[in-house]
Amino acid sequence: MLALRDQAVPPTINLDNPDEGCDLDFVPHEARQTKDMEYTLCNSFGFGGTNGSLIFRRA
Repeated sequence: MLALRDQAVPPTINLDNPDEGCDLDFVPHEARQTKDMEYTLCNSFGFGGTNGSLIFRRA
């Protein structure tokens, strides 16, 4: 929710050597400012296979 409020894409920490075959827009080491973020995804992974995901939308 802070990412939506601050319009900043959080970084992927410790990403030093991304796989060249994976064509994703990584955000290594530092947050990236944006002006058009409307949704964020929050994933939580727990013990025993308990997982949850939430999608937040700008109000």
